Amino acid sequence: MNKLLKAHEIHKFYWAIVEGVPEIPQQKLVNWVFKNSERNKTYINDKETEGWQYAELDYRLLAHSERYSLLEVELHTGRHHQIRVQLSHIGHPIKGDLKYGAKRPEPDASICLHARRLWFDHPVTHNQVLVEAEPYNPLFRKILEMED
Repeated sequence: MNKLLKAHEIHKFYWAIVEGVPEIPQQKLVNWVFKNSERNKTYINDKETEGWQYAELDYRLLAHSERYSLLEVELHTGRHHQIRVQLSHIGHPIKGDLKYGAKRPEPDASICLHARRLWFDHPVTHNQVLVEAEPYNPLFRKILEMED
C-alpha cells in the first residue's frame, strides 16, 4: 500500500459544496503551497517557489443552486488543506470554511467537504478495490437533486 501511495496510484475523489458557481465547470488547478504549522494554515502561490510544494487537483461541477455549487474533486497530490486553499484561491471557498474565506460557519462548525470515493488496484490480487461513502450532510444530495 505504501508503494501505491508513493506512486500516486490510489485515486481519491471528494465532494465539496462551495460558495458561488465556477465560471469554468471543469478545470485542473496547479499551484504551490506552503504549510504554516504554527497557524495550522496553508498559503498558496501560482508560481513555483523554493520551499513550497507542488499541488494539483481536478474539479468538475456536478450541480449548483443560486448560491452554492457541488464539485467533485480528484486529488492528485495530498497537501495540507490543499482542496480548501486551492478552491478558495479561485474564489470559491468551501461552505463553512471560515479559515479559507467562507462567509459564515456551519451550525455544527464543520465544513462541506466529503471524502466521497477512493479506488486502487489491490497490490496482491490486482482486483480493483472501490470504497465509497455517502455524504453525512443532506445538503449534498439536495443540491444534486436540483439538477434532476
